[in-house]
Amino acid sequence: MNFENLIYEVDDQLAVITINRPKKLNALNRDTIQELHDAFAEADADEDIGVIILTGSGEKAFVAGADISEFSDFEEEEGALLARKGQKLLFDFIENLSTPVIAAINGFALGGGLELAMAAHIRIASDNARMGLPETSLGLIPGYGGTQRLPQLVGKGRAFEMIMTASMINADQALQYGLVNHVTMQEELMSHAEKIAAKILNNSGVAIATAIHAVNAGFKTGVNGYDTEIEGFGASFGTEDFKEGTSAFLEKRKPEFPGN
Repeated sequence: MNFENLIYEVDDQLAVITINRPKKLNALNRDTIQELHDAFAEADADEDIGVIILTGSGEKAFVAGADISEFSDFEEEEGALLARKGQKLLFDFIENLSTPVIAAINGFALGGGLELAMAAHIRIASDNARMGLPETSLGLIPGYGGTQRLPQLVGKGRAFEMIMTASMINADQALQYGLVNHVTMQEELMSHAEKIAAKILNNSGVAIATAIHAVNAGFKTGVNGYDTEIEGFGASFGTEDFKEGTSAFLEKRKPEFPGN
């Protein structure tokens, strides 16, 4: 698959998706959102791929926000449709992907860029990263899940402060808040992400996909996450990965999961 705004690379069990609009600081426009959906769908459908890393090109920005020129003249219904379509096509899609997604935040992650990073399962930031939701300074609110995922990650009070002040926080603050899992020097960002990916790839991909579903269930209205966990736990006993994992443990050897 050829992409105009992305670089899509595969190395063994690892897929790397790089947003490649450096002159626009990798800002999200309609075409890029569609291409990201297509790239993630392709990676998730590839049985050989066990982890996806998402990053931005260059050293300045992961994603500096949405391309405001595309919606500056929208009316109410158009704005609602933009958010609804974008959430379904990309942000919710990534969050519920069965393949783990690591966001390697290599600079500015603002507005839709931070919302994109928050949709990933794990976030790593370079030490020059700056994160924020500046929408209220434009007379807007976050529209791609920011008002929901940010409080889940950093708590209600800090989320309110970030949204209301439209201020950026640095990588160390993001780590303190729990917004990112790790902070590293820029030149070590991708290698650090790859190390985490390698640890994930040692484990059962089938079990990881089930765990993603169970964790996400706990944040959905009207869904009992504990019941989802129980069902997933029980279903695990019927998998070949469970048989291999327990056999390897008892035989004191490294497992070779057939589902990977």
